[in-house]
Amino acid sequence: MTDLQDAAPPGLTLEGAVATIEFRRPRQANRVEPEDLDALHRHLEAVERDAALRVLVFRGRGRHFSAGYTIQKLPAGEGRSDGGGAFERLVNRVEDLAVVTIAAVNGGVYGGSTDLALACDFRVGIGASEMLMPAARLGLHYYERGLYRYVSRLGLNHAKELFLTARKIDARRMLEMGYLTELVAADQLDARVRELADTVAGLAPLAVAGMKRALNEIARGALERDALRERVAQCGASQDLREGVQAWQEKRAPRFSGR
Repeated sequence: MTDLQDAAPPGLTLEGAVATIEFRRPRQANRVEPEDLDALHRHLEAVERDAALRVLVFRGRGRHFSAGYTIQKLPAGEGRSDGGGAFERLVNRVEDLAVVTIAAVNGGVYGGSTDLALACDFRVGIGASEMLMPAARLGLHYYERGLYRYVSRLGLNHAKELFLTARKIDARRMLEMGYLTELVAADQLDARVRELADTVAGLAPLAVAGMKRALNEIARGALERDALRERVAQCGASQDLREGVQAWQEKRAPRFSGR
């Protein structure tokens, strides 16, 4: 009999300033089922509501990160003729989160989940990592912001290689392309992700969130300049800036409040 733990919706755990969403269908390479989308949105809502959180980590149970949205349900998800769909809205929401996001790429990442990981701010992989974007092999035309993410993060030539050949690439090539931001030994993945998360969590949250938003908007040619000026002014008048300057002068770690 199948262990229910081998076929569960994505789970959310909280530890201090760090939240983790884990894909929990290892026997199906952690593919995303339609009902998982609702669970993922609920988890993102919980993260957005919790002012103490600074970082969100995505990871997969077992040997894969995630196989993406289930192919059998593509007409109702990634493959909708309007180029939108539920999966696209989920990934766009991940990119737009105020908290910093890290994909712990513990193995294979395929299909739509390559875009979900790409929507994260950092992607730390291991030697067993591999990726495949099979859209052309399936007859699927990918959605707009996913294409923007590939081009803006990896460059046009690499985006074309991945989309127009539907060829699987290994961890070394993922690093060369910039898909992985780091490559570490498998037994060091958890420690490195935690170290990175702790580093980010120790920074000023208003400044981090504001600059993350601006960088992502610049990358897709959609910078909202008035909103940027407001965030710059907000940070300039913040308690965090005063605390950061004082801590620098006193040669101590700052204690940021997000105000």
